[in-house]
Amino acid sequence: MQTKFSKETYLYWYELMQMIRQFELKAEEMYKMAGKIRGFFHAYIGQEAIAAGCMTATGADDPFITAYRDHGLALAKGVSANACMAELYGKATGCAKGKGGSMHFFSLEHRFFGGHGIVGAQIGTGAGLAFAEKYKGTKNVVLAYFGDGAARQGMLHETFNLAMLWKLPVIFICENNNYAMGTSIERTSNVIDIYKLADAYEMPADQVDGMTAEAVHEAVARAVKRAREGDGPTLLEMKTYRYKGHSISDPQKYRSKDEVDEYKEQDPITKVARTILDNNYASADDLAAIDKRVNDVVEASVKFAEESPWPNDDEVLKDVYLDQNYPFIVD
Repeated sequence: MQTKFSKETYLYWYELMQMIRQFELKAEEMYKMAGKIRGFFHAYIGQEAIAAGCMTATGADDPFITAYRDHGLALAKGVSANACMAELYGKATGCAKGKGGSMHFFSLEHRFFGGHGIVGAQIGTGAGLAFAEKYKGTKNVVLAYFGDGAARQGMLHETFNLAMLWKLPVIFICENNNYAMGTSIERTSNVIDIYKLADAYEMPADQVDGMTAEAVHEAVARAVKRAREGDGPTLLEMKTYRYKGHSISDPQKYRSKDEVDEYKEQDPITKVARTILDNNYASADDLAAIDKRVNDVVEASVKFAEESPWPNDDEVLKDVYLDQNYPFIVD
């Protein structure tokens, strides 16, 4: 069948999504079986198409900011598996020097601004990043991700108002995976189509198939074009699903196995693999080789984390206050 996207794009999507999936599975294994990872852990498994589609629709300098389900987006933005795994281990070689853990990944180099533990906080912070980009006169666009639970926070409404008033270059992406922790969206709001919340602010909005990389790319590309042209923000509700619980400790008693299995039939990685094979973009052996390459990188990241040093005691009070040489300060 004919596709809108190139062979290279599909192969990029496949490898990136496999990297996210295999990294999360290995990290979960190290958390549960080996006890090497402590604290909270929120897996991105099932939502990989969002990260993949967003990456091909944006540029390297476009900042991303998200909540605590952050490993997949950090990997997508180019933070190495080594730096991510080391951060989960709390090691000094981690992307946040071992101080952030699972919920607070960060990489200034890769324009990845977290990883935020306070529900909804990143919505306002994302608009602040967009204000900075507009103030500096760049054409960069901020992607601010949040879950369906965070859509209930007052921060969203205050931020939407200012973002539209000031025409900020920001795309608000709601990764609607149907559950705020263990509470379904139907139990928390009269408005279950989250994209409609934008209507009150006359903000352009759309509901997107978040299980399909093609649909994500096209929606984000439209919103990026609008923002770069100075026309302000967009709200995109990505309809997706997490295969795992809210966190490692979640027994998932609020949903059935049949429900999870039904969504797994729409698996984003399987969809991309099928398109690749159907169009002869690569063979099954080629995909197996990619899988092995990804697995080798993930296994190496565990070894890297195991062998990395713990942070020194003198690091405790560092990075608390802003260094005056911080590159984003404007006199």
